Amino acid sequence: MVSQSTTPSVPVAGVAERDRPGAGERVRDAVVRSWRPVALLLACLVAWWAITAAKLIEAYLVPSPAKTLQVMSDKAGYIWHHTWVTTYETLLGFVIATIVGVLAAVIMVYSSAVERTLYPVLLFAQVIPKVAIAPLLVVWLGFGLAPKVVVAVLIAFFPVVISMVTGLKAVDPEMVQLSATMGAGPLQTFSKIRFPASLPHLFSGLKVAVTLAVTGAVVGEFVGANEGLGYVIQQANGNLDTPMLFAGLLVMSLIGVVLFVLVEFAEKLLLPWHASRRGTAVTTTY
Repeated sequence: MVSQSTTPSVPVAGVAERDRPGAGERVRDAVVRSWRPVALLLACLVAWWAITAAKLIEAYLVPSPAKTLQVMSDKAGYIWHHTWVTTYETLLGFVIATIVGVLAAVIMVYSSAVERTLYPVLLFAQVIPKVAIAPLLVVWLGFGLAPKVVVAVLIAFFPVVISMVTGLKAVDPEMVQLSATMGAGPLQTFSKIRFPASLPHLFSGLKVAVTLAVTGAVVGEFVGANEGLGYVIQQANGNLDTPMLFAGLLVMSLIGVVLFVLVEFAEKLLLPWHASRRGTAVTTTY
C-alpha cells in the first residue's frame, strides 16, 4: 500500500489567499458597502427638508420632500403609467443598441478597413447633441414610439461599441495563437476565447449605456410626446407644478438606478470567473 503524502502549501511573501466568504460575511459586506451611499442620500434629504422648512427658497421653486411624496402618492396611477412608457422605450432602445453595438464592434475588430471607415463616423455621430437632432427625428418618424427609441439607441450605442472593441482587442495574443495551433477556427476562437474575455469590458459599457438610454428616451419625449416621464416633466414645467416636476425627476432617476443594478446583477451571474467576482481572491498585503 502506497501512502500518499500531502505537500503543504508554501505561503508566498506579500500575498494572502482569501477564503470564500460565508453568508453572514456577505451580508456584512453588503451592509458596509451600502451604508455610505444610504447615509449620503439621507443627508441630502435632510438638507432638502431643512432648506424648504426654513423657507430659504420659495415653495414654487423647490417643493418640500413631503409635498413631492404626497403628489407621488396622490397621482400614483398617473405617474406609474408614464413611468412604464419611459421604461419600455428605454429597454427597447438599450436592447437594440446592445445588439447593433456588439455586431458593429465585432466587424470593426475583424476588419481594419471597416474600423478605419466606421470609427470616425461613430465619433462624429456621438459628438452631435441628441437634443439637436431629436426634432428632426420627430419630423421624420412622427410622434409615436420610434423617435424616442432612436434617440435612446443613438445615446446608448457608443459606449457599447467602444467597450466591446476594447474587450475584443484586449485578448492575449498568445491565447489566440495557441488556439490556432490547436486547430481552432475563427468561429471557435471567437466563441471560446475572444467573446468571453471581452465580457468584463462589455458589461462596463452596458452599465453606462443603460443609464444613458433613460436620458435618450426622456429627451425624445421632451421634443414630442403625449406620454412618458419627459411629457410629465414638460407639462409640470409649463404649469409651474414643481412638486410634479420633482416627482418626475425622482422617478426617472430611480429607473436609471434600478436598470444599472439589474445589469450589474446580470454581470455577477454571467461572470463569476472574473477576478472582481471571485470569492477566493488573492490580495497583496504590501
